[in-house]
Amino acid sequence: MDDADERELIERAGRGDKEASSELIRRYRERIYRAIFRFTRNPDDADDLFQETFFRVFRSLRSFGRRSGFYTWVYRIAVNQCLNFLKKKGREMPSAKYFQALESGGQSPLGASEATAATELRDRLAAAIESLPLSYRACVNLVVFEAMSHHQAARVLGCSEKTVSWRMHKARKMLQNSLRHHLGEKSDEL
Repeated sequence: MDDADERELIERAGRGDKEASSELIRRYRERIYRAIFRFTRNPDDADDLFQETFFRVFRSLRSFGRRSGFYTWVYRIAVNQCLNFLKKKGREMPSAKYFQALESGGQSPLGASEATAATELRDRLAAAIESLPLSYRACVNLVVFEAMSHHQAARVLGCSEKTVSWRMHKARKMLQNSLRHHLGEKSDEL
């Protein structure tokens, strides 16, 4: 998709063109939904937040200042929706359900004991990530799972790049400490 095509869709959607709005949702559906799901770890909540995100996007589309790209702007709205939701609900999401939803199924190439150990480690890592303070968890989700640079994550979170770097450093240390006895001496490599 080129910038001119996207700009035209944004203009048309801002004027109320439902076809243009549908096309924008289609283009960003998968990435935005996946990001929301990483925060909520619940399909029903993710569906609701996805809808609320795009409701807010289209309600505010005329004020879109184009200081950032459209995707970054939508992503920031989605992350803010998630952070507000999690703060309001104050709930922890069950890690086992999250990772089961991400698994593709099929037989593991590992032996039974290795597969069990890998599953246990994955669940412990998920629980350790979930135990991070929300601001640190948001950085981990964006930098690790969404593969954003610290600069991109800072734009989405509305903070400085140094703040993202500091939060990632602290998050790594917290995860290292949480998992130290499970990983042995190798935990210094995190």
